[in-house]
Amino acid sequence: MVLLRPTVVAVPGQLDPSGLTAYGDFASAVVGFVVGALVVYLFGRLAVVPVVTRVVSSRNRNNPTLETATRTYTHAIVVLAALVGGLVTGGFGSLLTNSALIIAAVTLVLGVAGQEVIGALISGLFLVADPDFNVGDWIAWPGGEGVVEAVDFRVTRVRTVNNETISVPNTELTTNALVRPYGRERYRVTERVDIAYSDDVELALRELVEVARGDDRVLEDPQPTSRIIEFGGSSVTLKAEFWVDSPMDVNLVDLRSQFRRRVKLRFDEVGLTLGPASGREVSGTLDVDLVGE
Repeated sequence: MVLLRPTVVAVPGQLDPSGLTAYGDFASAVVGFVVGALVVYLFGRLAVVPVVTRVVSSRNRNNPTLETATRTYTHAIVVLAALVGGLVTGGFGSLLTNSALIIAAVTLVLGVAGQEVIGALISGLFLVADPDFNVGDWIAWPGGEGVVEAVDFRVTRVRTVNNETISVPNTELTTNALVRPYGRERYRVTERVDIAYSDDVELALRELVEVARGDDRVLEDPQPTSRIIEFGGSSVTLKAEFWVDSPMDVNLVDLRSQFRRRVKLRFDEVGLTLGPASGREVSGTLDVDLVGE
């Protein structure tokens, strides 16, 4: 006796059962990936990140930079873990054991990221590890100045005196000289003034100090100072220095404007000349010929 196996013939207009099974398997894998990734991410975001950040903060209370960096990098690890968890629950775990595929993916990421992005990431790590660079510090670099708010993977967020937040590439901060002469809680204001050589320089120096003291926002310790810094071609250049509290709590634009306004009024009262015009002495003879009509 010969047994005949039934043959399944696809009839036009009818659905292929094997195709439905493949689509169902794919949909189940996608749902498993989404659910797995979402569960891992929510657990990490709501539990792991706060706990790790709190532990690091408790051990480094004087380093707010490390706190923000820990939150940022821990969140990145959670995202990566969520991706791996989604692959496992979705049935794609075999992809993680394929070394050739992993190497190709890493090569692709490095190629897409490029040297600039990787350099910014490494620069960010150096900034976080630098004990003299912290969130809340007032810094100045060739491109501007302001208070450090956070250090991310690629950029550092800085708030300027105009209350604007700018994103500075980490590489710009690590490749250029950073100036931080102001301290973390105080800011030094420096103003230059030019007076005529014929003016009383000692009087001008005293008046600059008194004008600075006349503003309630100026600190008494350190005391305001003034000094001669340059002899120009037609004027003497003076510099006034005084300190205020955190620059984010004081309107520096208004502070500078008010100081200059009071200096102008005071110098007019005592007979001091601000920004004298340059003078030139001309010597020689001049011949004039009259031409008759």
